[in-house]
Amino acid sequence: MTLSKQFTAKLLSCALAAVITGAAHAAEPNYCIAVGGGFGGGGTSFIGKGFAVPAAGNCVPWSGFTKTASTVIVTTTGTGCLSSNGKVLTVSVSSADPDWFGAGQIGSDYITLCPAGVTGCPISGEDQGAFSGSAEPETCTAALLKLPATHD
Repeated sequence: MTLSKQFTAKLLSCALAAVITGAAHAAEPNYCIAVGGGFGGGGTSFIGKGFAVPAAGNCVPWSGFTKTASTVIVTTTGTGCLSSNGKVLTVSVSSADPDWFGAGQIGSDYITLCPAGVTGCPISGEDQGAFSGSAEPETCTAALLKLPATHD
């Protein structure tokens, strides 16, 4: 193989790897929960970046941010667990933002809901905590996933 063909083959391999990596990153799961109508609807939206509903009877970390009011964004971490029968998702999270909660203070939320597609949901989705209200899964739109550089 000539040097030119080797270079072309390596270049194509690198380009293909970049496309595959970019596609995998774009397909990264996100999970969004609307509380009290969700952000833009008078309520709050919890955005779990990279969160996918775990298998029944399992728990996984939740990490992301929460949008509330008209411009407030707080950082949020916790755990999401799916019941053994696969019907109820429980997300327990803590959120921080010194401008919103006060310096050194956190807000805690305990959210229970049925993931989309569950039939025979045994509960009404609810958030008991800092952003309390009815809770339901919501579509993670591009606008909802946008995290501005500066915010309240």
